[in-house]
Amino acid sequence: MIRALYDWTLALARTRHALWALAAVAFAESSVFPIPPDVLMIPMILARPDRAFAIAGVALAASVLGGLAGYGIGWGLFEALGRPVLVFYGKAEAAEAFNARFHDWGAWAVLVAGVTPFPYKVITIMSGWTRLSLPVFVLASVIARGLRFFLVAALLWRFGPPVRAFIERRLPLLFTLFVALLLGGFVALGQL
Repeated sequence: MIRALYDWTLALARTRHALWALAAVAFAESSVFPIPPDVLMIPMILARPDRAFAIAGVALAASVLGGLAGYGIGWGLFEALGRPVLVFYGKAEAAEAFNARFHDWGAWAVLVAGVTPFPYKVITIMSGWTRLSLPVFVLASVIARGLRFFLVAALLWRFGPPVRAFIERRLPLLFTLFVALLLGGFVALGQL
């Protein structure tokens, strides 16, 4: 099953719809969706290393726009949409205490969440809810997401064929590690 999904993603990377699919996932991941865009971005770059930086640029633009949607959810739709997302991630009770500290450390929170496996959507929603300065939020998001996506693109562009061979030989192990990191991010979120 994992091999079939991997092969499907590589095939998708070669279609004219690949960038749109990546943009949709990157946008949704920044506001509500739990799966990171790397799941599509990495196979896309492995399939088309000549487009590595264009792919990273699409992921960056869509992710920042999705982050703005998350900010908007927090700013204007917190009770209707933001709180349920935070409840899902186990952060509703900590929201008030977080609000008090967020203004001092908000830009750093956006930077850390934008680069690490920490659920970025939680920070985008909290940024809007706490009224973090919009220019600060956008700048921190562009820096963090740009670092994340362009570093991955540069590494895959430079070392693509050996990385692809490594991934294909160890696909089940890498999938397990990915799931462990994803779950670890949710556990860490519950502990914060």
